[in-house]
Formats: sequence, C-alpha cells, structure tokens
Amino acid sequence: MSDTATDTLKEKDRSGEVVSGGHLVAKALKNEGVDTIFTLCGGHIIDIYDGCVDEGIRIIDVRHEQVAAHAADGYARQTGKLGCVVTTAGPGCTNAITGVATAFRSESPVLHIGGQGALTQHKMGSLQDLPHVDIMAPITKFSAGVRSTERAGDMVSMAARECFAGAYGPSYLEIPRDVLDREVPISSAVIPEPGKYRASVKSIGDPADIEKLADLIVKAERPAILVGSQVWMSRGHQEAIDLVKDLNIACYMNGAARGMLPQTDSHYFNRTRRLAFQKADLLLIVGTPFDFRMGYGKRIREDLTLVQIDQDYRTVGKNRDVDLGLAGDPGAILAAVHAAIKGRVDNGSKGREGWLKELKAAEEAATEKLMPLFLSDQSPIHPYRVAWELNEFLTDKTVYIGDGGDVVTISAQAVAPKAPGNWMDPGALGSLGVGTGFAIAAGLANPDKEILCYYGDGSFGMTAFDMETANRFGVPYIAVIGNNSSMNQIRYGQIAKYGEQRGNVGNKLGDIPFSKFAEMLGGHGEEVHEAGQIAAALQRAREAVKSTGKSAVVNIWVDPNEYAPGTKNQTMYK
Repeated sequence: MSDTATDTLKEKDRSGEVVSGGHLVAKALKNEGVDTIFTLCGGHIIDIYDGCVDEGIRIIDVRHEQVAAHAADGYARQTGKLGCVVTTAGPGCTNAITGVATAFRSESPVLHIGGQGALTQHKMGSLQDLPHVDIMAPITKFSAGVRSTERAGDMVSMAARECFAGAYGPSYLEIPRDVLDREVPISSAVIPEPGKYRASVKSIGDPADIEKLADLIVKAERPAILVGSQVWMSRGHQEAIDLVKDLNIACYMNGAARGMLPQTDSHYFNRTRRLAFQKADLLLIVGTPFDFRMGYGKRIREDLTLVQIDQDYRTVGKNRDVDLGLAGDPGAILAAVHAAIKGRVDNGSKGREGWLKELKAAEEAATEKLMPLFLSDQSPIHPYRVAWELNEFLTDKTVYIGDGGDVVTISAQAVAPKAPGNWMDPGALGSLGVGTGFAIAAGLANPDKEILCYYGDGSFGMTAFDMETANRFGVPYIAVIGNNSSMNQIRYGQIAKYGEQRGNVGNKLGDIPFSKFAEMLGGHGEEVHEAGQIAAALQRAREAVKSTGKSAVVNIWVDPNEYAPGTKNQTMYK
C-alpha cells in the first residue's frame, strides 16, 4: 500500500470509518496483483464481491465451480500472476475440488477463497457447513480458516505467499460469513504493504553447483535438455532459449513449456526424446518431475550424466538418482550457468553440430513415418488427420488448449504451438473438463489472441455450458471436437483386457451433433464427416468468431477404432 493510501486510511479512521471483512479481502487481493476473480455466487461470499467492485477487480461468474477453478488456474498460467477462485460454502467448495487439484499437480499458483457458516453457528449444522479446511488440505500447499475480521487481509497475503514458495501451487482460505460481513475500524485491520513482505524467489541454490553444471555442459559432446512447465510458469523461458541456442544444446519441451522454441529452430526436437535419453552423455531435466510422463526416470540411460533442476527440493532425485541436483528458480539457474560458461574461451558448443544433425535426421524420419496418417483421407476420419489440420491452422497468435483423452493425446504428435504460452493442457492430474475454463481465462488474459480448444466428445460434455460464459464476457473461442462417441482411451484398455463383448461397457457415448450447441448460443456450428472438409470448416469457424462475437463449434467425426500409441501401450499406467 502506498504512503498516500496509508494516509487516506488513517484519515478515514480518524473520522470513525470502518471496513468490512469482504472489503479487506478485496484490498488484499488488489495488493497481490489480482485483477480478476472467478466465481459462482453464494450468500456466504457476497461481501467479497462488493469489495471487488470498489477495488476495480473484475468478477467473472460461471455456471459451475469446477470451471471457475480451472479458469483461475488458466489465468495464472497465462499471466504468471496469482489466480483467484471464490466459492460459497459446502457444494461450492467441493465442486471446485477438481480444479484446485489440477492446479496442485500442475504447480499453478491459485488462491481459493471459500465461504463458511457464521462462527456463531459453529457446529450447529448451518447451511452448507462442511470441514472445508480439512478437505482441501491434501490438495493445497496451505489450508486455513480466517477467524477474525481484522486478520482477513493478512491471511490473504499469507496464503498468497505460500502459493509462490518453492514450486508453485494452490492455497485455500475459509472465511465465515460473519467474519466477512463484520465491520471493524480501519486502524485495527492488518494489510501488509506491497513490496515489504516478500522475499525474492529467484534463487540459484549453491553457487558451487552452478560451476559444476557449467563444467559438465562445457565437457559434454552430446548434451540434451528437457524443459517442463516450471520454466514457463516461472517465466524462465527466455533464459532457457538463450542457453540452448548459444551452447548448441538439443532441446525438448513438455507441458506448458511447449512452444518455447518454434519447429523451425535448429535446437527444437520433439519426436526423438527416447533416442536422446539413450544416446546423450549429459541430460538436463528442468522443471518437471520423474513421474509417469517420464517413466519415473526409468527410460533414461543409467550411465549418462543426469542433472535435475527444480523449484522444489523434494522433487530433485525423487524416483531416479541424479548426478547433480539444484533446487531453485529454473530461469535464474540457467542464466547463472550461462554466464559462468560465457567467460570461457571454449564452451564446447562447436563440436555438437554432428549430434544435432543426427537427432534432426531421426526427427525427419519419424515425421515421414507418420505422414500417411497425418494426410489420411480415410472415412471415418483418422484422428491423426485432425491433429495435422489443427497444426496447419494455428498461428503464432493462437493459444491451443487440449482437453480430452485419446484424440488429444494424438494431437500432441502433430500440434506444435508457435510461441511461448500458446499450449495449455491439464497436466499430471489428467483432468477432463479443463478446456472451457482455460479458454475463458486465456481469452481474458490475451485479448489480442485467438483461442482454440480441442476437446474429446466426453470432455466437451462435462463443462461446455460455460461456453455461454465465454460469450457473455466477450471472449468467444473456437471449440473443435474429435467425436468418436466414446471415452476411447479407457475403451481400448477394456477391449484389450476383457474382449470385444465387454470392452464397450461404461465407455460408449451417444452420437451428438454438437454443432447445434453453438447455434443454440447464437454462434456458428458445423459437422465434419470427411477429412477434406476439415481445413475449410476451421477457417469458417475462425471467421464466424470474429464476425459474430460468439464461440464456434466444429464437430469432427473421427474413427472410434483408431488409438494413440500410448493408449495401445497403456503407458499412462506403467
């Protein structure tokens, strides 16, 4: 809070002016840089709305709290700032759990503020009373209740700090109704002053380890780096880009880091990760854990030199031994290592052209092998053809969101976002239904960008009604559906395990012409049954969104008997 603002509060206090808990919450949110909250209304929380109106904080009200939580997560991913979801008590909180849990596994900084019955009704069975703090504790970094109005602002600041401590993640604050509604003298309220209660999170760890890593990179003949979501979330992508380009390091990207380098860059690699893990002599894993997506580290050759950089000390060396581990900010560490190497006459980069050419040749061969699928004219449409057409359609101003199982997994084989921040996916929790909230958030955070969400038909059915919310708030988007009338990722495993007769139990869906959903909301809808129709349909959707200001749906009917390689190998369970 500025000196002027502080003096103003003192003057108001001398005049006997008071402030409510909800207004203190809003003031604290404003101090944290929160400019938007995502919410679904409830009687427990309305004083927060009143405060947000006074503080100029935008209120985006949705139709389901799961969407609100996903939107807060998506807003944090797109802006690099604290995302905020506000829910009422009871079902308001529990409906948001999937979104908060998604943020937890994705290491996204989200503050969830939830209502509660009045303190005066504690343990009396008040409306929507639940033990929210206990429920939220396992899926947040910090979960607590606010027990006095005077502390409401202070507790918001405390929860926000936790969101950025180490690896990012969500916090939860429960605030009873009478705590929010009660008015207290301004002088008794605690609101920490901006810029005076935060430590820098740009730690490089032990400087000696920076020198060790610099030595390893200089001496390596076949180095490779895998950058994960933390690199983008901490906005360390430029430092990573500078390092790999200057030192000639093969770069692989996963999660939110996808798009950090364009496909045209000589250091960009995608299809040869397994080969690099087997042939590199130095491998840097930056900002991503050795979880199921990494085969728990078992897919990495045992005798290479393995370095792991992560914001969370607990993640370094988890599931897989490492030769060198650094806990700190990914961008700060990579910049420090780069600076340590720059002063050397020979950084080893000139001898790596052969290594990069070897990987590039393997990339081209892998792409060539997939081209018959990417260009397939088969009917029903091959999902690989959809993925190819989507990639051809994207611009450097298109944010691509993947929300689904098998068809979205396939899309990762082709879709290469053309700029940092242009890729969004559920992350390690694998939540279906993230797309609509992400699309709303991405549109609000990037009014100059086009938003495209590729859904499976199962995931679209979960949260699609909030497409109306996107339209209502002026952030229409293009929804593309890979429709196979099934939860196909699970269906394949059932067929493989139990045979055709029982393989369709619990995973078959109806044949729904989803284009009519867009039309119902005043937008453009189109059904696509032939591969040759996809490109033109996508272009018409783009033009319709611009001209009508309403979201468009392109419902593409894909072959239900085509599956992603990972689905056929059931790698998600290995």
